[in-house]
Amino acid sequence: MNRFERHPQPAVEAELEYRDGEYRVRKAGAFVRCAVTGEAIPLEELRYWSVDRQEAYSGPEARMKLLRAGRRS
Repeated sequence: MNRFERHPQPAVEAELEYRDGEYRVRKAGAFVRCAVTGEAIPLEELRYWSVDRQEAYSGPEARMKLLRAGRRS
């Protein structure tokens, strides 16, 4: 191995600020975690989040599960 060989970097969790229709990266990373399931969501696949709660969801099913459980907003 020499100094020019790349070492694989472990996936790091990103920190985001969720806004209406977009998000701002506070800390660079490869993924965020779903607030309901804990599943890792790659940033390029992130489509669902709550601006009010500042949390991400793996899909509409996760958000509906949250609403059915009684957590609103």
